[in-house]
Amino acid sequence: MKKIEHIGIAVKNLNAANETFKKLFGEAHYKVETVDSEQVSTSFFKVGESKIELLEAQSQESAIAKYLNKNREGIHHIAFAVDDIEAEISRLKKEGFSFISDQPKKGADNKLVAFIHPKSANGLLVELCQEAG
Repeated sequence: MKKIEHIGIAVKNLNAANETFKKLFGEAHYKVETVDSEQVSTSFFKVGESKIELLEAQSQESAIAKYLNKNREGIHHIAFAVDDIEAEISRLKKEGFSFISDQPKKGADNKLVAFIHPKSANGLLVELCQEAG
């Protein structure tokens, strides 16, 4: 793993959260994107070399809606940048980690992503991110 790529924060209202984080960071988000496959809208802020991703559910069936029904708004996941996501999935499976999906898929911000199940990472949802080609 190369670095923390971003920290994902689940929010109930993306527009309101964008205003809050704009005040916090002193500048506006640089990108808003909808990921239809995940039924989520995202917004990205740069913070030094890392990013903050705000996530708003677009459907009650989305993982973010289910998360917010059980938890308060807040940190949802930590994402790490990797050079070869498939090799990293293989390596981590050999180390005993389980994944929510065995194959990487297209995520926000032009990334291929895969998620380690929180049950195998001390309750933390870990995302692996690789720049898509």
